[in-house]
Amino acid sequence: MTDLTSPRPIRIGVQLQPQHADYREMRDAVRRAEDAGVDVIFNWDHFFPLTGDPDGEHYECWTMLGAWAEQTERVQIGALVTCNSYRNPDLLADMARTVDHISDGRLILGIGAGWFARDYEQFGYEFGTAGSRIAELGEALPRIKARLAAGNPAPTREIPVLVGGGGEKKTLRLVAEYADVWHSFGDVDTLTRKSAILDEHGEAVGRDTGRLVERSVGVGAPPEEVGQKLLDAGATLFTIGTSGPDYDLSLVEQWVRWRDERR
Repeated sequence: MTDLTSPRPIRIGVQLQPQHADYREMRDAVRRAEDAGVDVIFNWDHFFPLTGDPDGEHYECWTMLGAWAEQTERVQIGALVTCNSYRNPDLLADMARTVDHISDGRLILGIGAGWFARDYEQFGYEFGTAGSRIAELGEALPRIKARLAAGNPAPTREIPVLVGGGGEKKTLRLVAEYADVWHSFGDVDTLTRKSAILDEHGEAVGRDTGRLVERSVGVGAPPEEVGQKLLDAGATLFTIGTSGPDYDLSLVEQWVRWRDERR
């Protein structure tokens, strides 16, 4: 069962969606987000906008993370989430190891099976099926772990792995086996139900997921509306998404204040 009495701290993340902005605006948003007191700054791993003009401005994920590693000083950084299909797993692990060193140990390696068909079609990747993409993720995760362990120099510490997804039979099994953070999609009831399923998988693989796997959720409402319910359900990492060109951080600032009131 999920350990709701755990002392794991409340953390606030922001996903700065790399769309509909030039890079100067993104750089400024990163600065403002770190100054606002967030714990984690995420981007996403797509090649085209997901909302608004489908052919609007957009930038690549991992080159951006390298720049963020140099620009920031305190926050953790990562992708919410990397698409496993777009890079050889050993290459991805080495990229992560490099960004880990550039950032002095502040990288979260977020990863998922992938879903956005246009990315695949336009960049020449085999889209396959949801099942085949999850199977490929299952093959990639142990390769990533092994390559990280073989790197010279080694990562600055064991890089935390965040897996995003909610498939109850396969994805949550992978979370139970490999993840340090699980990013859930859905409301409180969904989080509660799938969190229990995750813990069942944890028992099956011999891993205490209630203690070892942080629960992460995306939030789009003010904290007074959903914060305590999600916290009671076991979530401790709350991430607000915002898009260019303005990168409005007003909701992010509300969540940071809510976090601070509970520390």
